[in-house]
Amino acid sequence: MRNLALFACAAIGIATLVSRPVEAQDATAAFFRGKTITIVAGSSAGGGVDVYARLIGRHLGQHIPGNPSVIIQNMPGAGSLTAARHLYTIAPKDGTQIGVVLSTALFDPLMAGHDLQTYDPRKFVYLGNANADTSVCVVRRDASVQSYGELAEKELVVGGTGPGSALVDYPVMERHLLGSKLKLIPGYKGSNEVSLAIQRNEVQGVCGLLWSSARQQYPDVLKSDGQVKVLVQQDTKALPEIAKLGAPLIMDFAKTPEQKRALDVFLTQGSISRPFMLPPGVPADRAEALRKAFDATLRDPELRAEAAKQGSDVNAVSGPDVQALVEKVYATPADLISKLRSAGPTK
Repeated sequence: MRNLALFACAAIGIATLVSRPVEAQDATAAFFRGKTITIVAGSSAGGGVDVYARLIGRHLGQHIPGNPSVIIQNMPGAGSLTAARHLYTIAPKDGTQIGVVLSTALFDPLMAGHDLQTYDPRKFVYLGNANADTSVCVVRRDASVQSYGELAEKELVVGGTGPGSALVDYPVMERHLLGSKLKLIPGYKGSNEVSLAIQRNEVQGVCGLLWSSARQQYPDVLKSDGQVKVLVQQDTKALPEIAKLGAPLIMDFAKTPEQKRALDVFLTQGSISRPFMLPPGVPADRAEALRKAFDATLRDPELRAEAAKQGSDVNAVSGPDVQALVEKVYATPADLISKLRSAGPTK
């Protein structure tokens, strides 16, 4: 009898443990059912962030418990900082708003020395990263500068968007850290608008542009007789596809160990080029459900087929891994951060 009683208690305990996850899943499904999830894209329509927001938005809902609908809201401005700050301070904290931004928006407070009390990217709940990408400098084939090494002596006029964006931060950092003669014309709404400016010869190139965006905005970039060419890869490792074009690594132009260390920290952001995240404070069960849905979406054969058709690479990084990487960058020694700040866009 005693054994039977113990067995019965154990069975009840196991049943309770099994039922709790089911109940939590049911509650999550009940919350999302009939809801609309908004993906806030920190770029103008047609920009790289927008492309990935729409690609994932078309498939995400079917992987979320309750199968909510998903819409995209473009919120360009300040290199995705406008969207990131909206998500951090204004967006509802219930799981119905997701943000996707340029990675520079995550590191701007650190690089610019801003107060983390008002905006701390470490507190976002990261769902994951859709694409690890390499940034490049793209120039017209008839530009006054035909190799990156020439920038030590010759000036190149490049277009940019707003402070905090890669299209501003990269050329400004290179100008001050490496001495590259890059004359920046900022103020364009997005990378698409910079592309049009290059076509009109208002500017001769753009730096800090993600390779996935470059291939979409400049379809002839891989052709030897195209309008534009890649001047340099802005990364710590060469991407074979770009290396075949003869474009060197920017690390090759660092003259001192200190410059190499500073570049290595700055270029880390390339490994999380398309981060998707939730505001701080979203209930843990919903955050976990959305993380699982995001992972499942990036594995979805239909999404991958669509991505291949439109020329978008999908290189997934998990939410916890993105979270750890952001924490790691914010733990960078103060001397290196000081060096990067001295080369920042406010200088």
